[in-house]
Amino acid sequence: MTERGEVLVAILNNQLDFAILREQGWYRIPVSSAEKWLKDRWPPRWLAFYQTKAFGEEAHAVHYFCQVQQIRKVQRWQLFPDEPKDEKSERWYYQLMLQPLQKLPKPIYSRRWRRITFIPTTWKKFISADEVNDLYQISSLEERMWAELKRLQVWAERQELVQVNSRYYFLDFAIYCIKGNIDIETDGDFWHANPERAPQDNIRDNDLLTNGWKVLRFSSQQIQEQIQEYCVHMIAENVEKLGGPETGRLIPRKIDPDNEDIYQLSLFDDL
Repeated sequence: MTERGEVLVAILNNQLDFAILREQGWYRIPVSSAEKWLKDRWPPRWLAFYQTKAFGEEAHAVHYFCQVQQIRKVQRWQLFPDEPKDEKSERWYYQLMLQPLQKLPKPIYSRRWRRITFIPTTWKKFISADEVNDLYQISSLEERMWAELKRLQVWAERQELVQVNSRYYFLDFAIYCIKGNIDIETDGDFWHANPERAPQDNIRDNDLLTNGWKVLRFSSQQIQEQIQEYCVHMIAENVEKLGGPETGRLIPRKIDPDNEDIYQLSLFDDL
């Protein structure tokens, strides 16, 4: 079985870091970030880079990737010896020494402008991804749900990070509709039946509901045995009640869970 961290999609949000990549062949990740977000998915064999709005026409997409040669644990002053010495100078980083950048023949775009942290993924997913959401590999339940949502052309955002007051939540699937938003949670048996988890989920759901999110939770049994008969019908009904999906440049349409012959729109089909 392939490792989840074979490829790490990281953030590239300024031209200076891009210049360091091209000219010096390294990228840095704070040790604290790696410990918080990556844990058992470290170290990566490959790095890919999601470029933010600072990159103009190349923004909001993955265009470049490279192989990791070596990883060193260093302090910031070692990376930037010309910077003035201050508290930041003592911070610890992983310095990833890289082979030359390669450009993907087909960029991996994001459907929406969204906040992304790190995306550990497999090489197979990376080379076959049509969009950023195809990169995620969280659980078999999420994979099953994602495949069904794609079949229905319900363009959800996976692992969407949302802020509610001072709290942050990752949503399994976020569907943005004209009159509101839907959070779809794929609860495995352990989490679904865990009494210690219930109070946290209650606070989380209340926060989201108060801020305009409708929360739909599906158990592993429902996803495995009733995904078409129950889950997608429930999702479609709620999407329609909220005025249909906020599709942007995609052609708006009514979601039909029973339609087996759905035309697959390209990522940027015009109205």
